[in-house]
Amino acid sequence: MFCEKGFAAASTDELMHAMGLSRQSMYNAFGDKRQLYVEALQQYQTNSISDLAWRLGKDATPLESLYNTLLSFASRVEREGTAGCMGVNAICEFGLSDIELNQLNQHAGQTLRKALEDTLSRCIEAHELPAGIDVAGACDFLLSTLSGMKVSAKGGMSTAQLSAIAEFAIRALKTLD
Repeated sequence: MFCEKGFAAASTDELMHAMGLSRQSMYNAFGDKRQLYVEALQQYQTNSISDLAWRLGKDATPLESLYNTLLSFASRVEREGTAGCMGVNAICEFGLSDIELNQLNQHAGQTLRKALEDTLSRCIEAHELPAGIDVAGACDFLLSTLSGMKVSAKGGMSTAQLSAIAEFAIRALKTLD
């Protein structure tokens, strides 16, 4: 529910129904809606980063892994049945106004950035990307591309369009020097 709707738009009744819990059980287990959200965001980020790290190391070459990771975001709606991303929703909904959520998002962002920087470095070592590439800048580009793909997916962009963005991003990286 939080992935699809965000914090404010997900009603307590919808959350109880989705979890199969009564109101009292939900409050006993999580305290309140906000604490449930914080715990759900932590779990979502842990699972997402673990999946991403696995995808970035599973293919024959680092660039192939990077490309397939981008494609996995493009096909996420078909695979998981949701176009929402709880991390992007949290940033869009709360911005920098919530210190606890900021800390969670910063930690997840740093972990994701490290995984992408490591993959980009492996691409350079394997001569799949130019040796002079600005790894930090390329990483910023990929992080922005991923966020844009997630927002575009939530806005209804097709898997084919999202896949084209992934292909374009990889082509763009190859031309940087």
